[in-house]
Amino acid sequence: MKRRTGGREGAGRRPGRAASARNVVVRGGAADVDPRRSELRRPGTAAQERARAFAIDAARWLADDRCEDLLVLDLRGLSGVCDYFVIGTGTSDRQMRAAMEHVEQFARGRGERPYARDGAESAAWMVLDFVDVVVHLFDAAHRQYYELETLWGDAPRVEWSAP
Repeated sequence: MKRRTGGREGAGRRPGRAASARNVVVRGGAADVDPRRSELRRPGTAAQERARAFAIDAARWLADDRCEDLLVLDLRGLSGVCDYFVIGTGTSDRQMRAAMEHVEQFARGRGERPYARDGAESAAWMVLDFVDVVVHLFDAAHRQYYELETLWGDAPRVEWSAP
C-alpha cells in the first residue's frame, strides 16, 4: 500500500503531508478512498450546495485574515475524496495558525467539525479536512512546490469575492 504523492518527482523529500493524503491510498494506479471517510460524505444536491457555500465562506474567512492568492476548486466528479478545495497562502506562521483557527471556529458555529487537521506544528502546509471541503493553507515556498492548483488543473474555479 502506497500513499498518493501527486505524481511529482522528489516525493520522498516532501517536508509534510496533508490530512487528506492519509485517507487516500493508491493500489495498482487507482486511488481508493478510505471507507470510513466515504461513510461521512453527504450525497445529494443540497449537501453539495452546502459544501459549496461552506468552501466560499472559508475562503472569505481566510481573506479576512489577510491570506493571499485564495482560490476555491470544484472537485465534484474529479475526486472521490472531497467536493471542494480551498487553497491559500499565508504570510507568517502566526498568521497561518490564527487563520486556520478562525476557519475552525466559523465551522463549529455551523455545526461542522474537522474530520482531520494537520500541519499546525510546522505551519508550512496546514490542512483542515471537513470531508466535503478540504482547506489548504501554505507558506509561499510550499505553495509553489506542491502546486495543488496545477495538480487539479482540470477542476473549475469557483467564483467568490471577499465581502
